[in-house]
Amino acid sequence: MKEIINCVAYADGRRCADVELNNVHEVLKDVNKFVWIGLHEPSGEILQRVQEEFNLHDLAIEDAHRAHQRAKIELYGDSLFVVLRTAQVNQQRHIEFGETHFFVGKNFIVVVRHGPSVAYTEIRSRCEATPEMLSKGQGFVLYAIMDFIVDRYFPVVHDLEQQLEIIEDKIFKEKPSRDTTEQIYQLKRELLEVKRAVSPLVDICSRLMRFDIKSFSAETQPYFRDIYDHVVRINEMVDNTRELLNTALDANFSLISISQNDTSKKFAGWAAIFAVPTMVAGFWGMNFRVMPETEWQYGFYTVLLGTVSICILLYVLFKRSGWL
Repeated sequence: MKEIINCVAYADGRRCADVELNNVHEVLKDVNKFVWIGLHEPSGEILQRVQEEFNLHDLAIEDAHRAHQRAKIELYGDSLFVVLRTAQVNQQRHIEFGETHFFVGKNFIVVVRHGPSVAYTEIRSRCEATPEMLSKGQGFVLYAIMDFIVDRYFPVVHDLEQQLEIIEDKIFKEKPSRDTTEQIYQLKRELLEVKRAVSPLVDICSRLMRFDIKSFSAETQPYFRDIYDHVVRINEMVDNTRELLNTALDANFSLISISQNDTSKKFAGWAAIFAVPTMVAGFWGMNFRVMPETEWQYGFYTVLLGTVSICILLYVLFKRSGWL
């Protein structure tokens, strides 16, 4: 697997040349150029070479090597370290999370991808097609990739909303079941993971917009306001979906309880109906020598007719009341 995807130098927004990682320090001497390096799950050796070329902090390199970090932004001297979590929906409609780490300095940006993630080749091509924007330097590259990552959360959240609609149809149009409850909990777990990935982006974008960061020019900072707006929208969508999901869970429990009560009513209704012939048979089954109507030739038929009539009457009454 290729660890170094690209290592390119740019000047005035235009691609100058591909650069060997070991020669990056020579390019950095020219203040009018910046280097954009793309790495995919690099080894410790590659990261050590990157650290030596750009003089990066040990803690940032350690985080980039281990991965499995929460979204965050940290400043080490003149360099900036940013961690974002990426998300995409697989064929089984489950969310796969990855990570992208950024090292941003005065004239360089190093992008490190971990886990399931779309390659940023398209972003590089798009940036190279607009040299007037790419001339803003590594700050614009950071914005372009962050904007791409955040925008990919919209289809993820939209898919979760569609799954919620399917669950709502099952709750209100089909018979309530425990399988639906399990699906709700699974969806709540995925929403929680999305929330954990997106929530820190609000603080990250705020810091990139407002704080004085020497890693890129001040004219680049307003671009992060657009990302901030998108992050706020995604957070609102996630919160709304979570509230609807909680309501759906309560509704499912209520309908299951109502269904159980209806079943209990049916059992109680039939028990009351069968209690009539049981009671009659109990009375006339006693071993007494003298019993009323035992000598009457129509006694059996009268009792049988009366018992059946009472049972039918009870059935009609229970049916009207909704118990049967």
